[in-house]
Amino acid sequence: MTDAPKGPASYFPAIEQKYGRPVAEWKDLIRASPLTRHMELVAWLKAEHGMGHGHANALVAHTLAEGE
Repeated sequence: MTDAPKGPASYFPAIEQKYGRPVAEWKDLIRASPLTRHMELVAWLKAEHGMGHGHANALVAHTLAEGE
């Protein structure tokens, strides 16, 4: 049995492939944003970077959870 990532991290390989940036770079962008609320950050990734809702939501959830 493999130790495949679960939860938001399971989206990371697809995010890197589709949007051409490593997840660490996306997380840095999220942390650098003046926005702090989950859905504000999701909307920003969608509007400014053309990211789909599921991918944006996964990145924001994982990044904000690290800060807790």
